[in-house]
Amino acid sequence: MELKKNPKADLTKNSSLYFVIGLAVVMLVVWRALEWKTYEKTNEYDVSMNVDDDLDEEVPMTEQIKTPPPPPPPAAPEIIEVVEDEEEVEETVIESTETSQEEEVIEVEDVEVEEIEEDIDVPFAVIENVPVFPGCENESNKRACFNKMMQKHIGKNFRYPEIAQEMGVQGRVSVMFVIQKDGSIGGVRMRGPDKNLEKEAARIISKLPRMTPGKQRGRAVRVPFSIPITFKLQ
Repeated sequence: MELKKNPKADLTKNSSLYFVIGLAVVMLVVWRALEWKTYEKTNEYDVSMNVDDDLDEEVPMTEQIKTPPPPPPPAAPEIIEVVEDEEEVEETVIESTETSQEEEVIEVEDVEVEEIEEDIDVPFAVIENVPVFPGCENESNKRACFNKMMQKHIGKNFRYPEIAQEMGVQGRVSVMFVIQKDGSIGGVRMRGPDKNLEKEAARIISKLPRMTPGKQRGRAVRVPFSIPITFKLQ
C-alpha cells in the first residue's frame, strides 16, 4: 500500500514566493544602510572678529614740503641830485656837417683808387701764359716744352733709394707744388706708398730751377702744378 503525502504538508509549495519576498526585504535594508547620513550636532561657532588687526594700517610717510626762502629785499633807490637853477650847466655844442662855400670840394675824378693785388692760384691747364721753364723761351708751344723739360729734369736727377730697394718697395708718388709769382718753387706736397719714396720725390722737385712766372691778364700769379713720379724695380 503506497503512502500519499498531504498537499498541505508540502514545504516547497510556496518556496519561490518566499525567496522573492526575502530578497526584496534584504535589498531594501541594504539601500537604506547606504543612504543613511549622520550630522554632528554642535553650537560652537566663532563669530568674533579682531577689529584691532583691521584698524592697524601702515600710514605712508609724506614728503615734507620745504618752504622757499623769502625774496631778497628790494634795492635802495638811486639818489637823484637836484641841481639848482643858479648853477651853470655845460651844454654840448653840436657842430654842423654842412660845408661852407669857402671849403674846397674834391671831385671824384681826382681821387686815386689803389688796386689791391690778390694772391690768385691759376691752374696750369687754364692759365693764359704758362710759366716758362729755362730753355723754353724761344719755343712756340711753351706748355709742351714745359712738360718735356720736367720729364727730362726728373730722369736726370732720379735716384732710387737703397733702403726702398732692399725692402722691395715700389709705386707711384704724386707730387704737387706751386710756381710762385717770382718763379721759385714752393708748397711742395707728396703722397705715395712709402716715406722714402716721398722723400726722394721731394728732393727731385727741390732741384728745379727758377722759372719765368706764369701770367693771367698780364699779371704774375701763382700756378699749382702736379706730376707723378713712378718708382719701379727692374
